[in-house]
Amino acid sequence: MQIQTKNLKNFGKLLWEAVQGKEKNFTTGSINRALVLLSVPMILEMVMESLFAVVDAFFVSRVGTEAVATVGLTETVVTIVYALAIGISMGATAMVARRVGENDKEAAAVAAMQAIILSAVISILISILGIIFASDILRLMGASESVIEMGSTYTSIILGSNIVITFLFLLNGIFRGAGDAYLAMRALWIANILNIFLDPMLILGIGPFPELGLTGAAIATTIGRGVGVLYQLYILFSGKTIVRLLRRHIKIDMVIIKRLIKVAANGAFQFMIASLSWMFMMRIIAEFGDEAIAGYTFAIRLIVFTILPAWGLSNAAATLVGQNLGAEKPDRAEKSVWQAGFYNMVFLLLVSVIFFTFAYQLIGIFTQDPEVLKAGVLSLRIICVGYVFFSYGMVIGQSFNGAGDTFTPMIVNIICFWFIQIPLGYFMGKYLNLGVVGVCWAIVISETILAIIMITLFRRGKWKEVSI
Repeated sequence: MQIQTKNLKNFGKLLWEAVQGKEKNFTTGSINRALVLLSVPMILEMVMESLFAVVDAFFVSRVGTEAVATVGLTETVVTIVYALAIGISMGATAMVARRVGENDKEAAAVAAMQAIILSAVISILISILGIIFASDILRLMGASESVIEMGSTYTSIILGSNIVITFLFLLNGIFRGAGDAYLAMRALWIANILNIFLDPMLILGIGPFPELGLTGAAIATTIGRGVGVLYQLYILFSGKTIVRLLRRHIKIDMVIIKRLIKVAANGAFQFMIASLSWMFMMRIIAEFGDEAIAGYTFAIRLIVFTILPAWGLSNAAATLVGQNLGAEKPDRAEKSVWQAGFYNMVFLLLVSVIFFTFAYQLIGIFTQDPEVLKAGVLSLRIICVGYVFFSYGMVIGQSFNGAGDTFTPMIVNIICFWFIQIPLGYFMGKYLNLGVVGVCWAIVISETILAIIMITLFRRGKWKEVSI
């Protein structure tokens, strides 16, 4: 009994250390300890992101089915922004982690600033296109005229302010590469707590706030994430992290930008492939009506609620791979990945059982519309069947990225998403007349194949030879 009490106290102490972020370098010591110290703040970070997604869906659902459909279609397009942001963030994380592993803080800061400059340029271009063509984007996605009329302002605000989304991802990627996962956690918590507070106020018009409906959701998101970005920039320029940005770093270094683009382009394209696949799948689902879109959107929100914490563990593995390769410890890097994959599998297996058992109750939180409820329950139950395979696929994919090998996951994504998922989803959904069910089974099958390929390639070990 005393031993168990002591173990619990030690574990509680370790969790507190993880939240405080006292340890920065993870190239020595216990791998399990390193995984806890890195993954706990990353998981808490992703839990808050997941909570925001669910809360946002809850309040938007009070506006109507068209509003939910607008959010679903817009977020499908915004995943392209996410893909670019994650791609650049991926390159920044890999480069910063490698330089930290080499104990070269100045080079880490230079790499971070080049990533910021590159992101700013891309974000401005996306903002211009998003504001001008918001209605056309929704129409292209198959939205009904009622959805376009209601949601064009929402779409233009979200796409027009994409720089806050891009920077939130990028700057947190820099923190993670430096081993400062707790700072990334704090930034996202600040952003999403403010967002969650503003959502009901601006959507429903509570207290002194105007009732803005769907537009209020976009404004709340922009304000919340904007404040989070200001906090991140303050930390980076004030010297409260390993990577300290100074005035002398604010200049373009084309040599580093080219190296960054090489890693980030494959990373961005890697996620772009998945994002475009999601867009095509949503476009297929749009053929079955707004109720099908809304039900699928609710299911995805719940899935994101658990997938994002799993990504937290995957990001921890990526940081360990980058730092340990920089310290010339490839075997330790590999062992870290397998341990992270196992823990991820256990977590998602438990989640899949809960989702399958309580699907009606969970989707029922958002809607009582029988058609929307049916589509949501079917989507949730089918997709969670593939959770065990998702767990290893995401950890190993991120580990390739952490090593700076963004090319391998990109090729695997092309095969599994474009050559398997999209054609299979269209065939099963339309030609076999399975509707949403067919689309969801196509997702499960393609993700399972992806995981198997990733594991096979990772075992070959060529990622250990990548230089960045």
